[in-house]
Amino acid sequence: MNLITSAAASFLVAFPAFISIVNPAGGALIYHQVTASRSHAERTKLAWRVAGFSAAVMLSAFWAGAPVMSFFGISIEALRVAGGLVVAVRAWEMLSEPEENEGRKKEQAAPAALSADVAFFPLTMPFTTGPGTISVAIALSASRPSAAAQLAPFYLGVSVAAILVALSVGFCYALADRIVALLGPARARIMTRLSAFLLLCIGVQIFLTGIRGVFEALPAQS
Repeated sequence: MNLITSAAASFLVAFPAFISIVNPAGGALIYHQVTASRSHAERTKLAWRVAGFSAAVMLSAFWAGAPVMSFFGISIEALRVAGGLVVAVRAWEMLSEPEENEGRKKEQAAPAALSADVAFFPLTMPFTTGPGTISVAIALSASRPSAAAQLAPFYLGVSVAAILVALSVGFCYALADRIVALLGPARARIMTRLSAFLLLCIGVQIFLTGIRGVFEALPAQS
């Protein structure tokens, strides 16, 4: 039961972070525009390929992020502070300038209207899971618990969150026609602002956890 509770707690932190930065519903609006020349069957197949690649990017960055940083001698506390700052700054940009963020996404996805094989580049990277998503995954990896017994539920909860977000990308992109009719740009920006505020809070929390770890380590070093 403790395993399930710990995994659920990790999931409840990771899922809002991933869903906020990826923003599948908002991305579906742009996906609909850049794949308008394709048939519905082609767009649906492409959507699920993007979802698969997105899951691979998030899981790879999450599972390998902290170990790679540790290999280069970067402490977990430093990674938490830096990761929290990066996530918070990215969230602030999404919160304060949604139109500019939307324009950047359109530029990133633009080659999809011209190329044949666009599932990974540019529709997965950098459009769906770009540097911001990778930063979130690494920041979440840095927030892993120190107790060995808590590592398994932590990795399980975050991995399930990443997979569910990837599935939501597949559903939203495959149903882009309906989402465009339902939301439209104005409502999508409202959703982006709400999710960006949540992501900002998560970034600040990761940052504060890193700062607390730094101060707790000071007496041991002195």
